[in-house]
Amino acid sequence: MSETTVSEANNGSNSQPSNISEVTIRLAGNSQDGIQSIGGFLARLAGRSERDVMTMMTIPSTISGGASIFQVRLGSGEVLSPGDKADVLFAFYQHSYDNHVANLAKGGVLVYDSDHVEPCEEWLTKYRHIGIAISSLTVEAIGGTARDKGKNIYALGLIAGMFSLDIMKLELLIKKRFGGKGESILKTAMDAFQAGYRYQSNDISNLFSLARGGTERSNQVVMSGNEAIGYGLIAAGVRFGAGYPITPWSDIMELLRRELPKYGGSFIQCEDEIASVSMAIGASYGGHVAVTGSSGPGISLKTEAIGWAVMAEIPLVVIDVQRGGPSTGMPTDVEQSDLNIALYGGHGDSPRVVLAASDVEDCFYTAIEAVKIARKYSVPVFVLSDQAIATRIEAFDEPDLKTICKNIELDLSPVPSHKPYDLSSGDEPSQHRVPGTRIEDGRYPVVTGLEHDESGHPSGDAANHIAMTKKRRNKLKTLADELPVPEVHGAESGDVLLVGWGSTVGPLLEAVKELGKNGEALSALHIKHINPLPNGLDTIFSRFNSVYVVEMNDGGVYGYGQLAGVLRARFADARIKGINKTAARRWKVSEIIERVKICLEEEAAAV
Repeated sequence: MSETTVSEANNGSNSQPSNISEVTIRLAGNSQDGIQSIGGFLARLAGRSERDVMTMMTIPSTISGGASIFQVRLGSGEVLSPGDKADVLFAFYQHSYDNHVANLAKGGVLVYDSDHVEPCEEWLTKYRHIGIAISSLTVEAIGGTARDKGKNIYALGLIAGMFSLDIMKLELLIKKRFGGKGESILKTAMDAFQAGYRYQSNDISNLFSLARGGTERSNQVVMSGNEAIGYGLIAAGVRFGAGYPITPWSDIMELLRRELPKYGGSFIQCEDEIASVSMAIGASYGGHVAVTGSSGPGISLKTEAIGWAVMAEIPLVVIDVQRGGPSTGMPTDVEQSDLNIALYGGHGDSPRVVLAASDVEDCFYTAIEAVKIARKYSVPVFVLSDQAIATRIEAFDEPDLKTICKNIELDLSPVPSHKPYDLSSGDEPSQHRVPGTRIEDGRYPVVTGLEHDESGHPSGDAANHIAMTKKRRNKLKTLADELPVPEVHGAESGDVLLVGWGSTVGPLLEAVKELGKNGEALSALHIKHINPLPNGLDTIFSRFNSVYVVEMNDGGVYGYGQLAGVLRARFADARIKGINKTAARRWKVSEIIERVKICLEEEAAAV
C-alpha cells in the first residue's frame, strides 16, 4: 500500500482516513461466491474515475466449487501489474484465510467473515484483523436463509466504505449489471450493497482515502483481454468466425456469436476443431478475413488445415489463448508454452505470422493488426494471448472507432485475367479474386492443397515448387522490413536487457522501474512481432552484456525457453539466456528481480 501502513497510531479508530496513492485488494473465496463480480465492479469504477487498474484471477478447473481469488490493483498512476502482495485481504472462508494470509504485504489489513473464519494467533500480531459477520449480516439485509447469496455485493459495500469510493457510480454499475434481471433481483443487490456500505465500525469505516490521478478518465473503456480481442476483430472488419469451446478461448467465441450478427456477420460453433478452421478458411476465401481460435489442444487439431491455408495462401486469423499444457494440462492456469506450435506447428515449410498481445489494450489493437496483415499478405496470422490476459480486466482510452472500424466491401469488378500466384510479381503477396468475379479470358483459377502453378492448378514441377516456396517465404521478409524496431525501456545500453512477450511484459517493466529507484540499471524490451522478428534486434542486443528472456514455459533440454531458443537460433548469440517459470502462475515483480540477481551472481562466479 503506497504511502501508508496501518500502525498502532493509525489503526482505523481515528476518524481521519489514511491517504494512499494505490492499493491491491485480494478477494479470496469459492468460485460460486461471485468474487469475480466484486473485482469487476471495482475495475469498472476505476475506469470511470481518475485511476488506473489491473486485475488478476485464479479459478479452479472443476465444473463447480473450488477455491478462487480475484485481485484488484487500483492506483492514481500507471499500473503495470496486478501486484505481488495484497494490501487488503478479504477472506470468506477458513481456507481463504489460511492459504492467503501469508500473501499480505507489511502493514496489510485482513477483513474476514467471522461466520466462517477463526483467526490464527500467529498472524494476529503481524496484520491488522477486522472480523465482520458478512454472511449473517447479508441475510439480515436481504432476508431469507441463503447465506451464500448476496454476500459478495455486501462485501463490495464494505470496500466502498473502507476506501471512500464513489458510491453513486458504484450504484449505477450495479443497476446496469442487475437491472435486466428483474426488479426483485436488482432490489436484493442494492439492499446488500447499501447495507455493507452503511456498516458502522471504527475498524473499517472510512479507513483509507484513495487518491485520484491527475488525468480525467471518463473516456475510458473497461474490459477483459478476451473481450478486447473479440471487439478488435469486429472493428477490423471480421464478419465470420467458427470455433469449438475450450477454456480460456470460449469467452471470445461467445462474444463473437453474440455480437457479429449485429454487424451482418455470424459465428458458427462447429462439431470439432477441424471443421471450425476449415469453415473459417472457406469464409476467408469468400472475401472476408475470418477467424478461428482455441487453446493448445485445439490448435494441435487445427494444424493440418492451417497448412492448407499456407499452401493456398488464404488469409486467416487464428487466436490461441494459451493455458498450462501439454494435453488437457491445467486448463484454468497460465502458461506461455504454445509459441513453438504457433511457429512450427505444420508439415513442410509452412510460414505464418505470429503476434503476441501484452495487455488488455494491446489485445484490441493486436487483433486489428492481425486482420490487416492476413488481408494484405494472404497468410495465416496467429495471435497469442494467455489465461492471465484473457481474464484480466483493465481500463484504457476509448479507441477512435470512426477511424479504426472497417466494413470491407467485396470487389466483384470483372478483370481481363487473373493469376493469384503470379510469379512475375516478385515478392508481392498473392491475392485471390472474390469467387463470382468474372474473368474475361475464361481461365478461372482454383485453390488446392497441392503445390500449384500461377493459376492454382496442381503442379509437380521442381522449379515451380522452388519458386512458390520462395514466394510464400519472402512475403514474411517483406513484412519484417515494415515492422517497427521495439522500444528499449530504461538505458539504451548496459549490463542487462530483459526481454519479454505476452503477459510477462507488465511485471518486467515494473521490475525495471523498481530497480531504477534503487539506482540499479536494468533495461527491458517487449517483442510483439515474433514471426517474422523485426529488424534491428541484433543491434539492440549488442549494446548489453547479458540478455535474459523472461517466459512462462520450460527451459527445455538446453536451458532456454521457447522465445529464447528462437532468438538464439536467429542471432547465434550466447548472451541470450532464459529465465523460465512453469508454476502455472504469472510472474511477480519480486520473482523477476530475484531471478535476475541469481543469474548475475552465477555469471560472475563462472568468470
